[in-house]
Amino acid sequence: MDVGVIGLGRMGRGMAASLVRGGHRVRVWNRNPAAAEGLEGVHPVATAAEAFAGDAAITMLADDAALRSVVVEGGLLDGAHPPGLHLSMSTISVALAQELAAIHGRAGVPYIAAPVFGRPDVAQAGTLNIVAAGDPEAIARARPLLDAMGAKTWGFGPEPHRANAVKLAGNFMLVSAIEAMGEAVALAEGHGVAGADLLDLLNNTLFASPVYKGYGASIAAARYEPPGFGLRLGAKDIGLALAAAGATGVPMPFASVLRDGLIEAISHGDGDKDLAALATVSRRRAGQVS
Repeated sequence: MDVGVIGLGRMGRGMAASLVRGGHRVRVWNRNPAAAEGLEGVHPVATAAEAFAGDAAITMLADDAALRSVVVEGGLLDGAHPPGLHLSMSTISVALAQELAAIHGRAGVPYIAAPVFGRPDVAQAGTLNIVAAGDPEAIARARPLLDAMGAKTWGFGPEPHRANAVKLAGNFMLVSAIEAMGEAVALAEGHGVAGADLLDLLNNTLFASPVYKGYGASIAAARYEPPGFGLRLGAKDIGLALAAAGATGVPMPFASVLRDGLIEAISHGDGDKDLAALATVSRRRAGQVS
């Protein structure tokens, strides 16, 4: 397929590389053109409009503001030759997803929400878990692209915003796991038990899962740079989860606790570190680290 990729951050670069390996013709655009350097097989274009064309366009941008700026305020849907479909793979608010679905409907461009679970190395390997929602026919047409980027695509119905709700729910659980490990490590270390030893036991028995093992290893080694999933982005996602919950009257009291912990981490200069750095908040509160 002829596909355009808009957004070449840590995730977007890996996804573009996976599409090239899958045999697709990949046009790429990023605000900073240097982001395309070193990406073999792609075709950099000068404008977002040139990428938002062809059989499909993929957006993988940092947040609501970036996506709105490029797609909506940038007038991409007003172009003479819009893409056959738009795969929005960013982690964005449910409210923006609903707005985008309506805008695309008026423009006659099929819109699929397809946020992903996986870190940059997983994107590079083409083994993401992709959460997709939208018109079933459009998703079927996008299948070659989804298969090139992901190990599995999980369908959640015809309304695109459902995929974004699932993504935010998943990220809430991920951040909750890190908070739980951080508090457990602080408890253990308060009694003379090395946090690394605690995590080695629990993450290979009761909590033997990719999230606990992967982030637990980072916590045990205090390895927070370079970030795979930045703490500041995690804070953004918890804020989006709280907004989505508030819109439907769903209380999420622990999400509020997580938000405060993330804000505290950012205020101590950890915003650009890996999300695992949230675990240091509990130890700092306990006076175990400065």
